[in-house]
Amino acid sequence: MRLNFFFFFTILHTFNTLASTSKDTLSIDLPPVTHWEETNNFRLIFTQNSFVNWSAGGNNSISGIAKINIKRDYKNNHTVWQNELRANYGLNKEEKRELRKTEDLMELNSTFGYRNDVESKWYYSAKFNFKTQFANGYKYPDKEKPISKFFSPAYNFLGVGSEYFSKENELKIYLSPLTNKMTFVYNQVLANEGAFGVAPAVYDDAGNLVKAGENLKVEMGTYVSTEWKTTVMENIKMSNKLILYSDYLNKYGNVDVNWEINFDMTINKHVTANVGSHFLYDDDVKIKKDLNNDGILVPAGPKIQVKQMLGVGVQYSF
Repeated sequence: MRLNFFFFFTILHTFNTLASTSKDTLSIDLPPVTHWEETNNFRLIFTQNSFVNWSAGGNNSISGIAKINIKRDYKNNHTVWQNELRANYGLNKEEKRELRKTEDLMELNSTFGYRNDVESKWYYSAKFNFKTQFANGYKYPDKEKPISKFFSPAYNFLGVGSEYFSKENELKIYLSPLTNKMTFVYNQVLANEGAFGVAPAVYDDAGNLVKAGENLKVEMGTYVSTEWKTTVMENIKMSNKLILYSDYLNKYGNVDVNWEINFDMTINKHVTANVGSHFLYDDDVKIKKDLNNDGILVPAGPKIQVKQMLGVGVQYSF
């Protein structure tokens, strides 16, 4: 009887030890469950030209652009919440010429989506976008009078709609029949000029200020955006982003266009090359030009704005 009891106790003790060990092993091996995905990317793109006894002529120059992209995305079966912060700033220095700004952007994006069916790629969505710049902008070579400043302008979009999202095809299509757009011009000199579409100041016949220009313009309209990424060939990826907006209350059908297309070429883990174009058209933005060559800038009406870039740089993701 004593032998049987001792044998039973030994088996029970061994079983408890193995169970405890298995439990500890499982708790260590199981990865933590999270619905969040994080991306942090810093990129520095630069170009340089240098001439020594170059018969065709040319000025030495160097330019650089710093880009920061931070993403925090949440996803479960029914809900997605995508957040992005973009910050770009670029400078150019050419021999015998002042330092000039080439890139300036601070942008925050947030999209919340919900779907009833886990198989569906369509979400009920709300989208927020805010955009402004860091430093003064000038019509070079004139650096006495800024044509843009921090929060002059700043743009804010907030709307509701529906978004198609396919992670496999890296495609997003967002349709909003109701989006509020606000344009801020906090610099009063620019506001008095009616820059970026705000109501300008009112003056009497003697040139005295009667009413200051407004610092805010509010619009309500239709907002459509698409984002598509694809691999063109090995180590070359294209990203294409198009945003269209039309105000219900002011010339509906007159569409603001914001289109970016970029080709990112990966040389290795830390070295990349980039070719990109950015096209803008906004009927409220009157391009200023020196029409009479007298140094005085006057509004010349809305124009298609084009920016192109080609550069090689280094990047770091963490």
